[in-house]
Amino acid sequence: MFMIGPIGFLTPWILWGLVILPLLWFLLRAVPPAPIRRRFPGVALLLGLTDEDAETDRTPWWLLLLRMLAVAAAIIGFAGPVLNPEPKQAGNAPLLIVLDGGWAEARDWPRRVERAGMVLEEAGRDGRVVAVVRLTDQPQEITFRAASDWQGRLAVIEPSPWLPQNLEAWVDRFPAENFDTLWLSDGLAHPGRDMLAGLFADKGQLTVIEGDAPVVGLHPVAFDEGAVVVSASRLVGQGGEASLEVVGRGPDPSGIERELARATIEFTGDEARAEVKMDLPPELRNRVTRFEIAGLRSAGAVTLTDDSLKRRKVALITAGPQAEGLQLLSPLHYLRQALAPVADLIEAPILTALPASPDAVVLADVARLTAPEEAALVEWVEKGGLLLRFAGPRLAASDVSRYEEDPLMPVRLREGGRALGGAMSWGDAKKLAPFPEGSPFFGLALPDDVQIAEQVLAQPDPELGTRTIAALDDGTPLVTRKFIGEGQVVLIHVTANAEWSTLPLSGLFVQMLERLAISTRPAQPGARELAGQIWVPEVTLNAWGEERDAGEVAGVPGEELADAMTAGPGPAHPPGLYAGADRRVALNVLGAEASFAAAEWPASAQIEGLALMPEQSLKGGFLSAALIALLVDILAALWLGGRLRRLGRGVAVLAVAMLAALAAPQAQAQDATGQQGAGQQGAGQQETAQQGSTAAGPQPGDDFAIRATNGVTLAFVKTGDPQIDEISDYGLRGLGDTLWQRTSIEPEPPIGIDLETDELAFFPFIYWPITADAPLPSDAAYVKLNQFLRTGGMILFDTRDANVASVGGGSSEGQALQRIAAGLDIPALEPIPEDHVLTRTFYLLQTFPGRWAEGTIWVEAAPADAAQAEGVPFRNLNDGVTPVVIGGNDWAAAWAADENGVTLLPVGRGAAGDQQREIARRFGVNLIMHVLTGNYKSDQVHVPALLDRLGQ
Repeated sequence: MFMIGPIGFLTPWILWGLVILPLLWFLLRAVPPAPIRRRFPGVALLLGLTDEDAETDRTPWWLLLLRMLAVAAAIIGFAGPVLNPEPKQAGNAPLLIVLDGGWAEARDWPRRVERAGMVLEEAGRDGRVVAVVRLTDQPQEITFRAASDWQGRLAVIEPSPWLPQNLEAWVDRFPAENFDTLWLSDGLAHPGRDMLAGLFADKGQLTVIEGDAPVVGLHPVAFDEGAVVVSASRLVGQGGEASLEVVGRGPDPSGIERELARATIEFTGDEARAEVKMDLPPELRNRVTRFEIAGLRSAGAVTLTDDSLKRRKVALITAGPQAEGLQLLSPLHYLRQALAPVADLIEAPILTALPASPDAVVLADVARLTAPEEAALVEWVEKGGLLLRFAGPRLAASDVSRYEEDPLMPVRLREGGRALGGAMSWGDAKKLAPFPEGSPFFGLALPDDVQIAEQVLAQPDPELGTRTIAALDDGTPLVTRKFIGEGQVVLIHVTANAEWSTLPLSGLFVQMLERLAISTRPAQPGARELAGQIWVPEVTLNAWGEERDAGEVAGVPGEELADAMTAGPGPAHPPGLYAGADRRVALNVLGAEASFAAAEWPASAQIEGLALMPEQSLKGGFLSAALIALLVDILAALWLGGRLRRLGRGVAVLAVAMLAALAAPQAQAQDATGQQGAGQQGAGQQETAQQGSTAAGPQPGDDFAIRATNGVTLAFVKTGDPQIDEISDYGLRGLGDTLWQRTSIEPEPPIGIDLETDELAFFPFIYWPITADAPLPSDAAYVKLNQFLRTGGMILFDTRDANVASVGGGSSEGQALQRIAAGLDIPALEPIPEDHVLTRTFYLLQTFPGRWAEGTIWVEAAPADAAQAEGVPFRNLNDGVTPVVIGGNDWAAAWAADENGVTLLPVGRGAAGDQQREIARRFGVNLIMHVLTGNYKSDQVHVPALLDRLGQ
């Protein structure tokens, strides 16, 4: 294709006709021939007379110019001019399509896949072999195949919730022969990118496509003087003022996830990193499970919180009052020093401390408990509490748990104690033995200066081995544990002060408290804290920042998890929450010290943007202009020859009418194109803009009403974009055919409606595809829409963006939906629950895919008092129809089929794509059945009562 600026020519060789324009100029000047002058005396008798049949001796210059322009316009028109033609990947060498494939591309992933699909189609037409690589995958051998082999695979490729790693390992995977490369990059400087880009530039033409979406990410939260610090980074070079809304989410007391906190991060100047402090009460802070950037849907915009954010409440209890002046000898002194910076301490009697719902209770040398205290503690432990007991002189001298195991002791104890290293002892002071596997302390380093001089001994019962989690080097139990209900009781067989051992004086003491989940430091755990344990992922994040159940995924050694926290997540260690024996840690996309830098490309690389202007053919405009110029030329020639006056006004009026008729379609097309970008369009112009669409517009007056009410008629909102309206029409036609074949519903052909002029009450269901430039309805249209929603109608809002926008998301379609929905009377929404009637109206469904499969579907929230009836697997919901369904799965594209039932647009690939299209059709059937019948299946909760009333 020959290009001149933004205009390309499909048949550029015709432009050679412009070369003959100078020759045409001289030919036109020679016709008519110049007259020969002869002097004749008798001519004097003719002076003063007029000749009605006058002829000019040469063609006027302006008429020559008009004819030249007409010929030039015709030549250019036949050359096939196109404004903003789709970019072509020229060449005949093998083509490599490279996708970074990380979370930084999640916001505009559908656009990237669409762009790669366009290049694949062009390569297929040119007969080029193609290979597609996602750099977030493990390096593998590259094989070039036919472009058609990649069409289905490309549609199902999704970004990964991590960034490309180890790019140097890809260098040896590419073939030795030359090839061209199209690299869809996230614009970030990943390690090894320079080496890989240099290789591609040496192999052939390197074309780089970068998106225009800003790259922003959240770091793990931190503490500073009791406040939660949330920090964010952006790509270096994205200067200027910017603000981000950060939202903290977590469950409320009823277990429903809600927004619990919100703050604004302000970037000023060229700042690459900014932060905000959030003062949250402990009760609220402990509920927060994640912080996210509002309106930005990617894994980088989410930071998960783990136990390090939760400041625990610990009750410290000792026997009797504390003696003044003996602080270092106090049983609680070292516990206070270890726990005060990281926990909220409660020092009160047991029956007073338990109503404060502490996370742990510490009994320092407390032997005897009253019956009410013991009963209250047992009940508290069974519900999940942690009781930590320390030995001491009181416990050693008592008969607690001597003969029968005390409910609040993990083992039976021997009378007295054991003294080591003294003059009256049997041996030297003992050191700790390495912690065994299965112990919460496994992996902790043992300091050489920790020595045990005295301890209480456990009776050698059969359960002693399984309940011992730490021992001395001679095998004597030092720490024992017993589970009671959902909680546990732990006994440390030495004192909480330095009277019996040096353990409270060492850093190991604090680490053991952390491993027991008595405390957590408000910082990201290091290798020492993670080592020695297997961490099993419970929740993982996808590239869009959505939480997913990790399923049956193998655990990760603590040393590997620590490395991932430094280097970032990867295929073997996805971001998410990892659970150890007694605590959970979060592996987030960004580390505490991570930063972004822009990628640098070889000088020979061609850099392009991801955004493409819509392609528009100019052929019709140039040919129409040429025809108009020729008609004007005819009128001018008649006027110069004096014949126009002779023909009279009728011919003149006819000529002007012909010019107007030719100019009107062109003007309307131009007006429709211009106003489509502005988001406004008149009814008449809208019909003109939709030429070529199969959508049959409504007829005025009674004809429209009769057609809309002749049967069950589905409707779609006309957007002004002929392609989208055509897909909507074919989609509802395909859904109607499915309903005819499978149900008793026999819908009429769908109707495209104008919200401003058409009545909505005739339709039970309206499909509304949201475009980025969708205009806001007028006040009158909003009145009709709200009345439609209140009287039982349903609107399916479809952003068609694979749900990148979510509800009020950051994509252009999501923002347009947010603007439109602001004026609608929409009830509270929630993601469609598993027991919603849409899951069982006709088919039993678990997912609701369209052309895309992963989007969240939003429906009207269930009543607060909706309860599950006994013996019925779903709740007793009302019989109303959800007035809106919101999603972005592009359902019309999945339903679309022509008159012969042939599907029009691809969905997925192979058998998986066929299955996805079938589920999409079933969702459409459920949707229309729900619209027409309501939540009728919820009435099954009344079946037992009805049968009982009938005496059956």
